[in-house]
Amino acid sequence: MEQNKEMTAQESLALIARTMDSNRKDIIRKGGKYFILWGCLLTIFSLLIYFLWKTTDSGAWNNLWFVMPIVGYGLSWLLQRNEETEPVQNDVSRTIGNIWSAFGIFACSVAVVFLLYSKFGSSAIGAIVAGASLSAQIVLLFGLAETISGVVLKNLTIKMAGFITGIGGLATYYFVGANEEQMLLFTFAGIVLAATGLIVKRQYK
Repeated sequence: MEQNKEMTAQESLALIARTMDSNRKDIIRKGGKYFILWGCLLTIFSLLIYFLWKTTDSGAWNNLWFVMPIVGYGLSWLLQRNEETEPVQNDVSRTIGNIWSAFGIFACSVAVVFLLYSKFGSSAIGAIVAGASLSAQIVLLFGLAETISGVVLKNLTIKMAGFITGIGGLATYYFVGANEEQMLLFTFAGIVLAATGLIVKRQYK
């Protein structure tokens, strides 16, 4: 009797493990197109802002970044409407959502701090802010969020893409510098994100 109970418990755990694994694969498969969407938007907006900043010599074009989430969430909503099945809602999907929500909060907070303290100019804190580009910080946070998502989803491609984006983007910044060319960090991140989406779609088609 005890042996039958033990076998039942083992079978239940195996079923839970298979279900979780199936959910992860489903999230990755469906998430591939959103990786492509946001990667393309990030690439397009960064190149547009870079071009406008370069030709007008005005950093005010960075305000266009506020338009990207509106466009992105609108297109994401349209993609979800066209899906044959409802999006997967479980602990894994909620964890992924929380990770990217935390990234959004951190990125916006860093941007606010940067803008508030950059006005100090030649002061010590102003020098610290000027020495740590906002673009480099956000790209690093972006790569970290993507890497953690890859860990949760147990997907090596996503983990490696996050590492390449975060560390590669930060390394690139030291060659690019804190000028309009720093927008190309986001272009780099967008291309990596879109490529990640294409790869995972092939992995789980």
